Amino acid sequence: MALLVVTASFSALLLSANLATPLYAVWAEQFRFSTVVLALIFAVYALVLAPALLIFGQLSDRLGRRTVIAIGLGLAIAALVLFALATSTWWLFAARAMLGVAQGMLSGAATAALVELAPDGDARRAALLATLSQAGGTAAGVLLCGVLAQWAPAPQITPFIVGAVVCVLIGAALPLVPETAQRQPGGLRIRRPQVPAEIRGAFLRVALTAAAVWAVAAGLFLSVMPSYAGRMVLHSRNLALLALVTALMFLCSCAAQLVVRRGAPPAQAQAGGLVLLAAGLLALVLASPAHSSALLVAGAVLAGAGHGLAVLAAQDDLTRIAPDRQRAEVSAAFYVCIYLGVSIPVIGIGVLAVATTLFTAIATFAAVTGAGALALAAWHLRHR
Repeated sequence: MALLVVTASFSALLLSANLATPLYAVWAEQFRFSTVVLALIFAVYALVLAPALLIFGQLSDRLGRRTVIAIGLGLAIAALVLFALATSTWWLFAARAMLGVAQGMLSGAATAALVELAPDGDARRAALLATLSQAGGTAAGVLLCGVLAQWAPAPQITPFIVGAVVCVLIGAALPLVPETAQRQPGGLRIRRPQVPAEIRGAFLRVALTAAAVWAVAAGLFLSVMPSYAGRMVLHSRNLALLALVTALMFLCSCAAQLVVRRGAPPAQAQAGGLVLLAAGLLALVLASPAHSSALLVAGAVLAGAGHGLAVLAAQDDLTRIAPDRQRAEVSAAFYVCIYLGVSIPVIGIGVLAVATTLFTAIATFAAVTGAGALALAAWHLRHR
């Protein structure tokens, strides 16, 4: 039960963080903001999250995992309230920033708690639960909002009320989770991520892998993919349909993780995932000039499968190499790398889309990220 509650908490936070995805195109018309502003709204989440991890990644080692998870869920609820009340672009910035702080508090604590609660310290099972929580929670949030925003009354309020209720219900179950942290004395202070020297080479490979696949997942699919799919491939404004395109990527990620959960060697799995990611990016770019929904779906499926393979293997490697007494801090450093890797591409896509076209911006992102993914795959295979 304790594992289930922590997993659900992690999922609820990712659900909250991505619940608004189908509505950004609606807000862009309503509040009259450009693709650059949309990119900045997405980026502020990552830019706030990185320093929050530096400050709060150590917090659960001092206050306990359960307390920090509860605070993170509380901040997520507050952010959902801001979304529901939004009357201008600044409300969206404030909500995204608050979600970044919530994620910064909860990520390291939940990841460490999953490892400590897993039977017999099963690191592979903990890694699977952590990555499934992220991909599954994201898919659920996008789909939930797409359906409610398309067909429910008060479409810009109802999704956030439902999301807040989910967080409240899961938070109410946190007393069922035993405290696993051996609390360390000392106050909070800002410091660089502490990655022990003996694991830095391995850490760099897994962190770059996770940053690459999440750059595609968050920097592309969660930010501009609904606009790209709706305007340039499907020619539709149906929010549920456009949410399904994004959610499909994350559902395929979950499926890939479940298929390989017991077996593939980490280096080969990360390399294979990165190759699939590059293939998915190619299909997505070709979908627009070909006006092919089949290529769009193939791109989402391939990118999702690549994301699932690579991120599970990276998380598995991370839980194996992180020292017990620094697990939360090493996890925090891992997430700093991911979200810095997300923020730069999403801003770049926004700027290029305004300077040129949305297709040119996505094609440029795909070329750079795909080439980087293939180079990183080769590095993994050399060090397998």
